[in-house]
Amino acid sequence: MDEFVVYVLFSKTTGKTYTGMTSDLITRFHFHNFKSTKGYTLRYRPWVVIHVEFFDTKKDALIREKELKSGKGREWIKKNILANYL
Repeated sequence: MDEFVVYVLFSKTTGKTYTGMTSDLITRFHFHNFKSTKGYTLRYRPWVVIHVEFFDTKKDALIREKELKSGKGREWIKKNILANYL
């Protein structure tokens, strides 16, 4: 059975966050920090994982990812998660 992860990355050097979803967090994190050759995450390296949530279905993970990427979700991250890193 696959497990899906919604994650939030944080760049200490720039203060930026990135929210994503995957079924293989370790590989995906490695990609964000080392393998990617273009895109948003390349510009703000290095990243640290600051939050993860686990889901049994891809559908549920995608719903949560979308919530966290909304205005209310970004505010929730800022208030509840980033407060520990700033």
